[in-house]
Amino acid sequence: MKSQMKRWSRVGIAGIAATGALLLAACGSPAGAGGGAAGGGGDDAAPKTEELKVALITHAAPGDTFWDTIRAGAENSAGLNNIDLLYTSDPDGARQAQLVQQAVDQKVDGIVVTLAKADAMSGEVKKAVEAGIPVFSINAGENDFKSMGILAHFGQNEFVAGQAAAEQFNEAGKKKVICVIQEQGHVGLESRCEGLADKLEGTSEVLYVQGTDMTNVASTITSKLQTNKDIDAVLTLGAPFAMTAVDAIKDAGSTATLATTDLNPDVYAAIKDGTMLFGIDQQPFMQGYESVEAVRLYNEGGYVLGGGQAVLTGPAVVNAANAESVASQFN
Repeated sequence: MKSQMKRWSRVGIAGIAATGALLLAACGSPAGAGGGAAGGGGDDAAPKTEELKVALITHAAPGDTFWDTIRAGAENSAGLNNIDLLYTSDPDGARQAQLVQQAVDQKVDGIVVTLAKADAMSGEVKKAVEAGIPVFSINAGENDFKSMGILAHFGQNEFVAGQAAAEQFNEAGKKKVICVIQEQGHVGLESRCEGLADKLEGTSEVLYVQGTDMTNVASTITSKLQTNKDIDAVLTLGAPFAMTAVDAIKDAGSTATLATTDLNPDVYAAIKDGTMLFGIDQQPFMQGYESVEAVRLYNEGGYVLGGGQAVLTGPAVVNAANAESVASQFN
């Protein structure tokens, strides 16, 4: 796993951004998928496609707005590709696995699933594959999707995302950073903090909080900052937790700089007004959009993106220097 992390590290953030641009240019619906032949010709001339039923099953926790963006991308893609999208979620790995089994029982035409708790998901996902259902993973599962028989994975490399954050903190001269994990045992979040520690010129420390309880998130961060005055930066790993950390830093009387991975309109506004230094965006809209379209592509001709490697949607750094270029995503 470490060798893979280093390999992605050598790719570089610029290379990932270029790959994402090429992916968007190349991944339009094929002629006949979603109702429009290339070059026009009108709806009457476009060949009709059969409706597909696709289950999108995530580990979203209630109130986490990050998943609204993934769902919006998936619904946009479903509308263009004549897909009946069935969305369900559960943060508990065992219950999420049960949702996969329910999708199999419904005889869906495709499944898109997150693998934050890969061990809990493996058995049911393999059953779906054995049933002949094309399965794609998004967001979490880069290191596990192949072993389950999943066709392709769409997401960012979490270790590289942590490294990207470290580079931003290095440029800002930050020397002691706490990395706030809201869900202990989530492999993707752990990898982000590992990437941060790998490239940070100073030191970093993981701080676990109970992500389902924002009062606990706030009090834990505040307490840590009050007892460790030398902490000069805080990295949260989700937009709602970043907004809670804004108040926690003030309550602690700390001058620590705040940044986050994953964005929403509130985080974007905080970056614009200087409350936050930067955000690391995995472009979740793309994850939802491309994975649902992938089911249509596979149905049309067995097409699979990625060549056996993860299809990277990030990390993309959003800071004061480039915030205007992505404004339409958050307005």
